[in-house]
Amino acid sequence: MAPLKLEVPFQDAAVIKKLHAGDQVLLSGTVFTARDAAHKRMAEQLERGEKLPIDLTNQVIYYVGPTPAKPGQIIGSAGPTTSSRMDKYTPLLLKNGLKGLIGKGYRSQAVIESIVKNAAVYFAAIGGSGALLAKSIKSVEVIAYEDLGTEAIRKLEVIEFPCMVINDAEGRDWYKESQAMFKNNDN
Repeated sequence: MAPLKLEVPFQDAAVIKKLHAGDQVLLSGTVFTARDAAHKRMAEQLERGEKLPIDLTNQVIYYVGPTPAKPGQIIGSAGPTTSSRMDKYTPLLLKNGLKGLIGKGYRSQAVIESIVKNAAVYFAAIGGSGALLAKSIKSVEVIAYEDLGTEAIRKLEVIEFPCMVINDAEGRDWYKESQAMFKNNDN
């Protein structure tokens, strides 16, 4: 089956509900980057009742700290960071309108429940392929927290950024489902 082509940020929440664990997707549009330090800072701002430097409504955050660009490049290697490092902050960000997350690895049960409650989706990008993923990034702009260096929030414009739905809005988990299929085929 061909990958689904999606525009981000999501303009229609119904699109998210049509995504299923295991779907391959190509994202085009705007994605923001944020890692541990940026997530911590955003959570602290929300807890103090302050406005965030970006509007999270229908947005997608990519857990990445890109390497510096070499001459002639827009961005350096841009591979995903382990998502569980953001788990303690993710439910709060989802509650505040975030609809998509891109990273690698498992999510906690609390995050999966929050994905369902907030009709969101968790995508995985392939770890170890940062140089290849960078080719889908067409522009980069530091938006906030420049003092965090590589962990600053960046606005990326992407074209056909490849990823896969891991946790969907129905609570399905592709990691668990694919492992179960493998075990059943092994018998």
